[in-house]
Amino acid sequence: MNVAILGTGYVGLTTGVCLAYLGHKVTCVDPDKRKIDALERGEVPFHEPHLDQLIDSARHNLTFTTEYATAIPDSQVVFIAVGTPPGEGGAPDLKYLRSAANGVGQYFGSHFTVVVNKSTVPIGSGNWVGSLIRDAVQEKGGARGCFAVASNPEFLREGSALHDSLYPDRVVIGADEAKTAEVLYSLYRPMLEQTFQAPAYLPRPENMGAVPLISTDLASAELIKYAANAFLSLKISYINEIGLLAERVGANISHVARGMGLDARIGTRFLQAGIGWGGSCFGKDTAALVATAAEYGVDMQIVRSARDVNQRQRERVVEKLLAELKILKGRTIGILGLAFKPDTDDLREAPALDVAKKLIERGARVKAHDPVAMAVYRRNFPDSAVVLCDTAEEVANGSDAVVLITEWPEYRELAWDAVAPTMQTPVVLDGRNFLDRSRLEAAGLRYISLAG
Repeated sequence: MNVAILGTGYVGLTTGVCLAYLGHKVTCVDPDKRKIDALERGEVPFHEPHLDQLIDSARHNLTFTTEYATAIPDSQVVFIAVGTPPGEGGAPDLKYLRSAANGVGQYFGSHFTVVVNKSTVPIGSGNWVGSLIRDAVQEKGGARGCFAVASNPEFLREGSALHDSLYPDRVVIGADEAKTAEVLYSLYRPMLEQTFQAPAYLPRPENMGAVPLISTDLASAELIKYAANAFLSLKISYINEIGLLAERVGANISHVARGMGLDARIGTRFLQAGIGWGGSCFGKDTAALVATAAEYGVDMQIVRSARDVNQRQRERVVEKLLAELKILKGRTIGILGLAFKPDTDDLREAPALDVAKKLIERGARVKAHDPVAMAVYRRNFPDSAVVLCDTAEEVANGSDAVVLITEWPEYRELAWDAVAPTMQTPVVLDGRNFLDRSRLEAAGLRYISLAG
């Protein structure tokens, strides 16, 4: 099929490259000419493992452009994957979605086209996008019935986005017409049936069978994405609350989480106590769910509480350091990890940013290191007071405490026995319960975890 992807962020570019790898002719559109030129040269605008390799593998099926007129007329499926950043009150800002819908309607071909909301959008956005497209089609004198709108929410995780796209847990399609669902089934068939040849650098998981397809109405598909992300957020905030209690009663939160997670009804994933969640999805989606529910007179008390708990975890980092060092003013605190999670350079809602800000407000000097996100940090925060260091060892040198915020594997393997003597005060606060406590203590470090 001919496919157009509007937006080349994490979702859009990943979706486009994976569909091209599956054999479809894909045109990716973005108004940023510098980004398009870079993609034409094979340069990926963000860090995602193996994405550059998959682009090379699918290059013969990929086109990059800034022009809707180049991408849309011949496309049978158009994915809208533009940003929906948080707006006032937590509701998503839909200006980019509105612009994309208007553009799509101006350039339709004469054939039937399925327009897919891939961006995470409020419930009811499918109908709204459809009305915007109809208005644009009428302005151009086109036929009213030449398109249909579908919802196809993404469930990818940054750092493993390609794996999640090629080998998903499920595919959700929301459409109000059978013809629309049939088009998307045909589009995804190689992936649903797992008939494509797996890349050597992204092997198919063992025992991978056919991918479940959930076919539903537009509103249900839109709500599925919000409900799923909110539930995962709840699990993280819940284990962090239990971690606080575990600390007070002298329990081991890692053992508690394992004991819970082995219950098949609960599962082990997202039960890692620590500094909490960040990134572009959980914060934005839980805020949007609360805001959307409020419009319908529903108070999402549990989701609001999960957000409060998550924010409190960042305050606890400062509280832990105060308890240990007594005074933060004039102290040097090292931060290991800036990205909100490993294998990405994404700083959106990253806990490290809040922690650094709170420490600086209390008069501390902050040093930081991240294996891949420092260039993005410099670009986004050119006037930051945080001192960026080339190595983790440089962060620790002369510091009164080091805080592990992002669980990059290289931090676990750090030569802590060599690091300890260089610190002003040998204190390490493990914000992810990730480091080897016995190894750090053997190196002469005072190990503190964020949870019990």
